[in-house]
Amino acid sequence: MELRVLRYFATSAREGSMTKAAEKLHVTQPTLSKQIKELEEELGQKLFIRGNYNIHLTPEGEILYKRALDILEIADQTTAEFASMNQFNGGDLYLGCAESDGISLLAKTAGQLLKKHANLHFHLYSGNAETVCERLDKGLLDFAFVVQNIDVSKYSYLELPVKDTWGLLMRKDNPLVSKQSIALEDLLGLPLIVSRQGATNEMPQWLQKNYSRLNIVATYDLIFNASILVREGIGLALGFDKLVSTSADSILCFRPITPAIVSPMRLIWRKDQQFSRVATLFLEELKPLCF
Repeated sequence: MELRVLRYFATSAREGSMTKAAEKLHVTQPTLSKQIKELEEELGQKLFIRGNYNIHLTPEGEILYKRALDILEIADQTTAEFASMNQFNGGDLYLGCAESDGISLLAKTAGQLLKKHANLHFHLYSGNAETVCERLDKGLLDFAFVVQNIDVSKYSYLELPVKDTWGLLMRKDNPLVSKQSIALEDLLGLPLIVSRQGATNEMPQWLQKNYSRLNIVATYDLIFNASILVREGIGLALGFDKLVSTSADSILCFRPITPAIVSPMRLIWRKDQQFSRVATLFLEELKPLCF
């Protein structure tokens, strides 16, 4: 299976048309159709359902499409990395990012690097620990910033001087606003909006143990979407401070949980990872900010 043919396949799937894909790839439609047919014969599976004007992926084609995107992304990153080895003229860094105010460390590090080196490009992939670690394991990310107490035994990591405070995001007209903090036991009677991962390392130990007792009305991946539900009175969002505006002109406010619950932040990377020049520079620039 050649990378060129995988690129043909992925472009055809994305365009939904052999004609449009052929134009994008600068090949003739018969050539493209022949390559796709040979790929189907090689795999022994039909990849497209062909109509008069459009094509659609079969279930088998969907599986290959997901694999092809990962393979092509790694291939493109590798090509760019080797192209920069002879003479360093910048490059790309791929970072997984948890939702945390601590990402300001990333921004500060990137800003300092850009003052020293031209043509650096930072690509951020936001998500929870599960999704960013999956991409890190596949080699699609150079580093990942995580805030959960995940098992880091298979990673190298750097402890960052950041801790996120857990609490409730609520409307300012909620009666709980009169309290400076929210007791853990008070959570049991509230309509809560929580992280989709639920009772995993995403949540503190007390919440995991009492997950079945919580009144969960909605779940979220990213806190911004949860804040919209809070704004509309759906419930109170359980998450970190400083991620959603609670300024004087906002309808929302944040109250921390008591006893205080905080989550540490780490930068992790694969133990067997061979750093690109950009990744090495990033780590060297970040380390002094951590001590």
